[in-house]
Amino acid sequence: MDITGALLSGPRAQRAFALKVCLASGWRLRIRDQAALCLLVPVRGSLCVRFDDGEELRVEVGEVAMVRGPEPYDAYDLAGAEQLAVIEPDGRCYSPEGALLRDQLSLGVRTWGDDPDGRSVFLTATYAETNEVGARLLEALPRTLVVDAGRLDWPVVDMLHGEVVRDAPGQEVVIDRLLDLLLMGVLRAWSTDGADAPAWAGGTDDAMVRRVLAAMHHHPARPWTVASLARFAGVSRAVLARRFADAVGEPPMAYLTRWRIQLAADLLVDGGDTLQRVAGEVGYASPFGLSAAFKRVKGVSPAQYRTRVREERVGAGAP
Repeated sequence: MDITGALLSGPRAQRAFALKVCLASGWRLRIRDQAALCLLVPVRGSLCVRFDDGEELRVEVGEVAMVRGPEPYDAYDLAGAEQLAVIEPDGRCYSPEGALLRDQLSLGVRTWGDDPDGRSVFLTATYAETNEVGARLLEALPRTLVVDAGRLDWPVVDMLHGEVVRDAPGQEVVIDRLLDLLLMGVLRAWSTDGADAPAWAGGTDDAMVRRVLAAMHHHPARPWTVASLARFAGVSRAVLARRFADAVGEPPMAYLTRWRIQLAADLLVDGGDTLQRVAGEVGYASPFGLSAAFKRVKGVSPAQYRTRVREERVGAGAP
């Protein structure tokens, strides 16, 4: 599995916060939800995102924007517009004065705003957190990213627009899966054509490095060495080491160790496998070997890591 696909192969959207927002002209929202990722899809009218340091992004109809958290930002249609509300974690909404807004801006099923026929209509959906395998990808993503919806492989924007306002059995699951597809489409477009995409996400022209990365991603349990990877790629060890480091930013074995530990972390938290079984799946001959590498990379033992993450999820109300 490649690392882009791995982002959504483990824990996926769970009861995602997804809304259709309808607003009259001249609005501004302060977003402080601390979400890992937010997807914005204008349906009518454009919108802007502006961070406190001045970075700004404009999104038009026919585009999908991704905003990487957790930094706060403003979303608005007109510069200088009066602030309408402040959005806090878990979708809690407050007035600029701090009053909790419960039903004042509700317009129906998963529909929110001050004007159902407003000049600004957009979809917004957030991932509160991401799984461990996706952490490396998220670290490399730009803070903002815009993709032409026409470049997506599936008509998921239209489907999400239709489904987000429905109240049908299992609708939360339907929306979660549509959100997963939308995010995967955006990431695939970015990793394929994005000039700033890292090598391990597909952003390198070096076919040899791409081939070696694919071998690591698809077969992490193999007893890879620099020598065996060089033979696989058909180059010398020196050539492999130099070109891999130039493209990826670290030596092949350092990258492989990080990839294996990320996979192990995901398996430990979301599966019922023993440490011995996890070790075998990610390329370690014994639980001791995995534990030593895991603590070196993560700073805690596998058991401590699993306990901590599961406690955090319980505290956040995750299943």
